[in-house]
Amino acid sequence: MKIRKILKRIAIVSVVGFIAIQLYRPDRTNPPTVQAETLEATTQVPENVAAILKRSCNDCHSHQTVYPWYSNVAPFSWGLASHIDEGRLELNYSIWNTYSAKKKRHKFDEMCEQVTSGAMPHNQYLWLHSEARLSEADKKILCDWAEIEKAKIPAE
Repeated sequence: MKIRKILKRIAIVSVVGFIAIQLYRPDRTNPPTVQAETLEATTQVPENVAAILKRSCNDCHSHQTVYPWYSNVAPFSWGLASHIDEGRLELNYSIWNTYSAKKKRHKFDEMCEQVTSGAMPHNQYLWLHSEARLSEADKKILCDWAEIEKAKIPAE
């Protein structure tokens, strides 16, 4: 009988706690995009590359994030917001033209390294977005494109 009371109290505290944490909601608005600052403004992005970027990269690496249903549920929303902030800080296609030529070349190299190593797309993202998984052909397309575009960037 005593154990039942304890379990009931734990359940009540857990439910109240879960409801309470829903009150803190991270910002889910995408920053405005200045078209002249985007990757597409000065970089040739073929349709097949654009499709891969949209499917596997843009949610965390642009201002075009499509927030899924679970972005409304704490504590998942907190982790998601953190991943998006980190992703945009590391590489953001929406502000690509604010990067120096040196940084752009480096980001093209990193992009290829990250996808070929399997570090990107992030494993946690792939749990609920299996369509974002990159095939070997996708990785080759991205790396080949990155090399071509990197070669077009003038040295500083």
